[in-house]
Amino acid sequence: RSKLETLLGPAIWSALDGKVVVDFGCGDGRDAVEIALRGSRKVIGIDIRPQALADARMAAERAGVGEQCVFTTEPMEKSDVIVSLDGFEHFADPEGVLGLMRNLLKPDGYVLAAFGPTWFHPLGGHLFSVFPWAHLIFTEKSLMRWRSRFKADGATKFSEVEGGLNQMTIHRFKALIDQSEFRFASFEAVPIRRMRFIWSRTTQEFLTSIVRCKLVARAA
Repeated sequence: RSKLETLLGPAIWSALDGKVVVDFGCGDGRDAVEIALRGSRKVIGIDIRPQALADARMAAERAGVGEQCVFTTEPMEKSDVIVSLDGFEHFADPEGVLGLMRNLLKPDGYVLAAFGPTWFHPLGGHLFSVFPWAHLIFTEKSLMRWRSRFKADGATKFSEVEGGLNQMTIHRFKALIDQSEFRFASFEAVPIRRMRFIWSRTTQEFLTSIVRCKLVARAA
């Protein structure tokens, strides 16, 4: 199954059909190409990495959707839908990203986002989760020192590693939306499958697999 369908459900294709779609944080363009192939009128991939954008353009050309896809760091066109996969735990400035997303949407547009694992998940430290919750047990300084043994990019903080980690929690994400120009049209914290029997509002920060939501603009 496609990543888009796995994270956002099979109804995603009807939601995007014939629409102008922004793939926010498009990476190598894999998802943007699939969106185009599935019937979207136009796909605008956004990323801050020039090499990722170059790879995405090549992928679109190979798939025969080069004319449907645009890959850029500074989009100019308003969109019907913004898709964001595995982004909100990485964005260095998530508040700024929400503002940019709002500016990129038509008045009746919306955002479909899915991301995880969040920071308190057993593997929320991504690379730094060498065992469950290792990133919470050890200090940032000690983990960065360990990483420096096999990475020579000079990073000294989680936020400085390739891809970045902003330590996003469910509580923080909800607070960011409350302070933004968006509101939740839907919100779901999906439990870790094997932990469903003890998942609750009390334990969700530690036992949620992914967060997925639909964001719409607040009424003026």
